[in-house]
Amino acid sequence: QVQLVESGGGLVQPGESLRLSCAASGSIVSIATMSWYRQAPGKERELVASVTNSGSTNYADSVQGRVTISRVFAKNTVYLQMNILKPEDTGVYYCQLRAVGLVYWGQGTQVTVSS
Repeated sequence: QVQLVESGGGLVQPGESLRLSCAASGSIVSIATMSWYRQAPGKERELVASVTNSGSTNYADSVQGRVTISRVFAKNTVYLQMNILKPEDTGVYYCQLRAVGLVYWGQGTQVTVSS
């Protein structure tokens, strides 16, 4: 059984930083690709960043240079460091795990960027 628990969301002002965490449990975590998605009000869920089990990363163009995804295997945790936040970064951020043809989602954490 895989469980994903996100934390770290909140209300910040434009230009500030935030770090999201996703704590994963389950036997397939170590072989999984872990990703962060976000969904803004009225919009479809979109990929923000992903990291494979070998450490390869991928970023959406809209966050390139401002966001870093990382994972600590010993803690089964994936982080999303977001800097220079913009109002358009507002949304619910979801952690996703993909492995052996299976996909799991966390419950989401709200990020609001507003002055």
